[in-house]
Amino acid sequence: MKNDYAFIAIFEYAEDGINISFPDLEGCFSCAEINDTESALKNAKESLGLHLFAMEQDKEKIPNPTPINEIKLKKNQIPVLIDVFMPSVRATVKSSYVKKTLSLPAWLAALADEKAVNCSKVFQNALMDFLGVNESVNATVAAS
Repeated sequence: MKNDYAFIAIFEYAEDGINISFPDLEGCFSCAEINDTESALKNAKESLGLHLFAMEQDKEKIPNPTPINEIKLKKNQIPVLIDVFMPSVRATVKSSYVKKTLSLPAWLAALADEKAVNCSKVFQNALMDFLGVNESVNATVAAS
């Protein structure tokens, strides 16, 4: 796996916003509000990073980028070089939280609310104890 990637994004300026596509990466799209190129750049970078992360996870071959002079453009389109540093993308995705729904007896939930208990934190601590892991495992998983 590489740490750095750079691909050409096509920014297409339309009446209703900026459409973003990556000719070398099928299915990698984003968008932004009209006249908000700064958001378009941010959205393109995020979209590229997440798309490449998914390709890595699925063990798909990541193509070589097409040279900018070979990109064919239509009216209202401009090529933009978007680069991503994958270690930070990988760490962000792997350390993000996921929502889990759990059931508690009503009396226990009421008591926890009364005592201002952070149930998510208690559940995390209990699950780590149960699995015999600590928070440093999270850093190890995020780094891998």
